[in-house]
Amino acid sequence: MPAFKPAYLLHGDDHGRLAERRATLRALAERESGTGGLEVFEGDAATPENLALALRAMTFALGRRFLIADGAERWSETDVEHHLVPALGSIPPDTTIAFFAREEGRLKAPAALAKAVKAAGGDVDAERSKKPRELPRWLVGEAQRLGVTLDGAGAQALIALVGDRRQRLVRELEKLALEHGQGARLGVEEVEGAAAPSAERQVWGLVDALVARDRRAATRAYLALRAQGEGLPRLVPLMARRLRDVLAVAERLEAGQSPAEVKSSLKLSGWLAERRIKEARATEAAALRRALEALAELELAARGQSELNEDTLAIRTIGRIAAT
Repeated sequence: MPAFKPAYLLHGDDHGRLAERRATLRALAERESGTGGLEVFEGDAATPENLALALRAMTFALGRRFLIADGAERWSETDVEHHLVPALGSIPPDTTIAFFAREEGRLKAPAALAKAVKAAGGDVDAERSKKPRELPRWLVGEAQRLGVTLDGAGAQALIALVGDRRQRLVRELEKLALEHGQGARLGVEEVEGAAAPSAERQVWGLVDALVARDRRAATRAYLALRAQGEGLPRLVPLMARRLRDVLAVAERLEAGQSPAEVKSSLKLSGWLAERRIKEARATEAAALRRALEALAELELAARGQSELNEDTLAIRTIGRIAAT
């Protein structure tokens, strides 16, 4: 079991990471001392006065005693100095108290609390949200910690696929490390292969083939999706959304904007923006509009406005798009 310090203050604006650390501490406390050795202070009960009284109270619990307190961001400096600073100066042996402050705007952990925790021999740790431009470098560092190498393009791809929540990114990175093993080198291909939802990932391949007017590859991709149970009503919107993304870029390029101008204005990671631009430059806006019209007609026909079955309709539409 880890060695616990008398006090902890965990604060910052990364609320998801704070919640994760709180859950981890609670699980460790219950494993160490059982539910009887843990006291949680939330809502109106989480005040400096109540916590000071709890620290001074006699307890007959066996083993280490844990106290977890939420809402420290709402406490005033005066209340902390009056109630908690003296109590933290004489924490009983075998006692650990952890304060959590979910900071936002003007709501901050009191400076007096941080000072008192440190004076008691405890730790103060901040969990700050990463700025978007900082996330790829941070992910590369997390990958090194897990014993794998993640390149910059792979980091951007992972962010584009799963979002910017750090705990979600770490979970996906841990899965990649387990799948590929210690010392593995991870790039875009490995990230896409593991992190993207299976159907959506294969739809990308289908749309890539349509944009390239590769009828055979598009048909194979469509049949593979159908074989794994994906229905046409779900596939058509996914395909259309992807085509619209490429069309928006193609129209701007045809209007005279440079690739650099388009890339700087897209709300996408650098890697994903470059991919969209590459796809758009490989086709024409008019062809993409015709493809979207064909998908709209396929959607209507599949709703019972044709005597042909869905797969026949879809394969004919794929052929029509590839021929334009």
